[in-house]
Amino acid sequence: MPAKTGTRHAEELEREYVIPLRPSQHQPSRRRRAGHALETVRRFIVRHMKGKPEDVWIDPRLNERIWERGIQHVPRQVRVKAIRFEDGLIEVDLLEPE
Repeated sequence: MPAKTGTRHAEELEREYVIPLRPSQHQPSRRRRAGHALETVRRFIVRHMKGKPEDVWIDPRLNERIWERGIQHVPRQVRVKAIRFEDGLIEVDLLEPE
């Protein structure tokens, strides 16, 4: 019986997500909410895109969207587009509101 010689073809994977940030409004102290929201985004993407936390790159526009109302008032949710490249790097971009 011949051995399986099929190679797994790694390619880009692109998905859109709505990430809930509601727990970031209640769980941490008032002066840590925006940072907690960024970590929530990172954990969500790692869980759903099967990556590593150090391989997640967050777009500066998404960072500005989370911080635009200050450290205490984070948005309830953000719409993002995540792309996982062949080398394992995951890029997270903010989706513009339609």
